[in-house]
This record gives sequence, structure tokens and C-alpha cells, in this order.
Amino acid sequence: MKQRPFFVGIDVGGQSIKGGVVDDAGQPLSEIDLPTEAFGGNDHFLGRIDLAVERAIVAAGLPLSEISGIGVATPGTMDIQGGLILEPPNMRPLKNVPVREHVQQRFQLPTTFQNDANAAAYGEFWAGAGRGANSIVLFTLGTGIGCGIIVRDMIIEGEHSHGAEVGHIVVQMFDGRMCGCGQPGHLEAYASARSIVKRTKELLISSRESSLRSTPIGQLSGPSASPAEVEETLDARYAGLVFQAAATGDALAQEIVEDAAYALAVGAVNMMHTINPDRILYGGGMTAAGSPLLSRIQHHVHRLAFPVPAQKTQILYAELGTKAGFIGSAGCARRAYVQSIKAT
Repeated sequence: MKQRPFFVGIDVGGQSIKGGVVDDAGQPLSEIDLPTEAFGGNDHFLGRIDLAVERAIVAAGLPLSEISGIGVATPGTMDIQGGLILEPPNMRPLKNVPVREHVQQRFQLPTTFQNDANAAAYGEFWAGAGRGANSIVLFTLGTGIGCGIIVRDMIIEGEHSHGAEVGHIVVQMFDGRMCGCGQPGHLEAYASARSIVKRTKELLISSRESSLRSTPIGQLSGPSASPAEVEETLDARYAGLVFQAAATGDALAQEIVEDAAYALAVGAVNMMHTINPDRILYGGGMTAAGSPLLSRIQHHVHRLAFPVPAQKTQILYAELGTKAGFIGSAGCARRAYVQSIKAT
């Protein structure tokens, strides 16, 4: 067994691929970022992953012989056990991409394959805000809501690779808001960056007074705004304007933020009453809202949860930021490496 094994972690997103070499303690030696270019099809996409691995190793100043394993994480529908991306809705025209097999053959190294939200959760569990915990749930708050669950070093993948899809638990049974997946009442329809901006736009159209009328969101709420223009701006940058307005006392913005915090607390309490984790973490772009959002989530969790988990479960922000995915991917490769050493 090597004294200090190193692992490559790759975190594929719809727009960019992040990666790096990570040491045995979860510390990055390098960090790279390049466009995904999924539009080029399966072969071109696999070439982009190869390039990311190569650049990560070069940036770390290590030869390939010093790398003990590679971990790759991707979004979209997938077959984790088979190592395949199936038909990711945000990375068309990719279909049935043999990611794990390709990378393993290309670099002749053991390769793991994981869902991106699961990998981010494992990164926080191993080297971030989940260090020292036996179990965590990580909600990733961005355009949508991702989630990963780790219990005693085991990633909850589910029988069909779709475990921990907590962004799509039902938080409103009747007359629920429509989620981006096409179903009503999901958590993502109430507390994602997209849903926050969408609800703000709706309330401004209904003539509610707000300082947000003078922001880009207000401009998108006027009669000249096309559906395409509105759709393109529903992301964390514009949700940040709502959080800023709430901090200055804007009543409409405060109402929206409070509703989002309540929905996130409902999601957290459902997890607390299902697996009773040590910690529930929130990561992603919306955590730029800072302590006001987290304190409201904590308030509602304590009000809704059973007394013991309400007292004992820590509700925290994640620590690793955009590095969580590739650190977690490397951590998955390390986990497989350690298991193989123990088996010999």
C-alpha cells in the first residue's frame, strides 16, 4: 500500500467539468475547470472527461503512476452500478454513455462512477462540514435542489440509482406548485433558486409592491418580457436579489424567503424522521444568503421535529463550496481503493 495515495476526482456539470487531484486526507493538490460541451455527443463528451483527468494530474505535478484511482460524478438519469449516463435532460444529445468503462480503460486505473449530488455529499462527509459525523444529509440549493445521503460511510444510491432524490419529495399535497420535473408539490418547486425567482415574478405581476420592481426580476415581470427571457434568468444570481431585498426589510421578499425556509425545514424534518442523521447540511449557490436563511430553517426545524432529533441534529451550511463534487468523487475512488486493500 502506498504511503500517500492520490486520487483524481471529476465533477461533470451541464456547463463545466471541475476536477482535481486529491490526497488521502481530502486535500486538493490541483483544481481545473473546462467546458463540458455535451452538445458534441458521446465520444466528444468522453474526450472532455479524459482531458479533465489529464489536466488535473498535470496541474498537480504528478505522474500518472502516482494516481491510485479515479472518481467521476455526473448529473442526469444514470445507472450507477452499470457506470452509464442514460439520457440526462440537461446534457442532450448524450445517451447511454459508458463513462466508467471508458475512463477505466483509457487510464488503466480503477474508476468509480457516482451521481453528482451523492459525490458532493460524500465530499462534505469526508473532508467538509460532515467530518466526524456518522451520517449526513446534504441539500444542494441551486437552480434545482440536489441531495445526497451518507450513512456510516455508505452512499444511499437506491436500487435503481435514484435514491436520495429529496428535492422531489412532496411538501404540498393539494394544489401544489409545479416542479421543473413536471409534477406538483415537490420541494424543488418551493425552495430552489428557480422557484424563488418564479414566485417573485408572479407576485410582482399581481401588483404587489416591492423594491424588486427596480431589479432585473422586476423588468422580467413586465409585459415585454418573453417566456424565453424569463426562463434564462431563473438561477441563483437572481434569487440572490430576493435575499438582498429581504435583508433590507422588503415585505414581499421576506415572505418569499420565509416560505422557502419553511419548505426546506419540512424537507429536513422528513429526513430526520426517516434516517435520524447526525447533521443536515445545505450547500450550493443559494447559501450566499448567509445566516438569515439558515437561522429561519433552523427555527422551523426545531418547531416541526420530534424533540430529540430537534435537539441533537445539527443544521449547518456546507464548507467545500464548488470543490465538494470533485473532492467527493475522489473520495469515492479512495473508498473503493481502501476496500480493495482490505480484501487482499
